[in-house]
Amino acid sequence: MDANPDDAFALELAGYAARWPVEASTVALFTELLGDAENPFRRERLAGHFTASCWLVDRSGQRVLLTHHRKLGLWLQLGGHADGERDLRIAALKEAQEESGLPGLRIEGKIFDLDRHWIPGHMGVPPHWHYDVRYVVHAGEDERYTVSEESHDLAWRRIEELAAEAGTDPSVRRMAQKWLARTSRS
Repeated sequence: MDANPDDAFALELAGYAARWPVEASTVALFTELLGDAENPFRRERLAGHFTASCWLVDRSGQRVLLTHHRKLGLWLQLGGHADGERDLRIAALKEAQEESGLPGLRIEGKIFDLDRHWIPGHMGVPPHWHYDVRYVVHAGEDERYTVSEESHDLAWRRIEELAAEAGTDPSVRRMAQKWLARTSRS
C-alpha cells in the first residue's frame, strides 16, 4: 500500500516547526489547511489553497533568481499553484522549470520556508489566501534563463543584498536571511 502524501507532508511540516519554532503559529495554519475536507491543493478552493515556490540559487549559492511578477508587480521567488499536485516539491520544481527555462535543476527535500499571504482579486478571481510552501532549488551548469509570460522580467540577485535592502519584499528578505544563516554554518 502506498504511503499517503498528506501524511508525508504533515511530517514535513512538523520537521519545519522543529527547525523554526518561532514560526509555530504559521505551521499550525498550514497543518489546519492540510486537514480541510475540501482539497486545499486546488486553486478553486477560494478560502485559501497551497502554492509551491522555490528559492532558486545559482551554483555558487550567492545569488537567487527572482521574477518581477506580472500580476503582483513585485520581485519575488518563482512559484505558483499546485493544481492538484499533493507533492509540493514536484509542483515547485515544475514552476521553477516553466518560469525560468533553466535546464538541470535539482530540488532539496526539506521545506525551506512557509509564507501565508493575501492575494488581491484579479480578473474575476476574488481575493484569497495563498499558503506558500518553499523549497531550495539549485541551478545546473547553464544559468541563462528565459522570461515566461508570467513575468515582466527575471534577474539573478545577490542574496546578501536582498537580506539588507529595505525595499526587499519581507518574505524574500526572510528567505535571504535564512539562506545566509544556513550557509554560514556550512
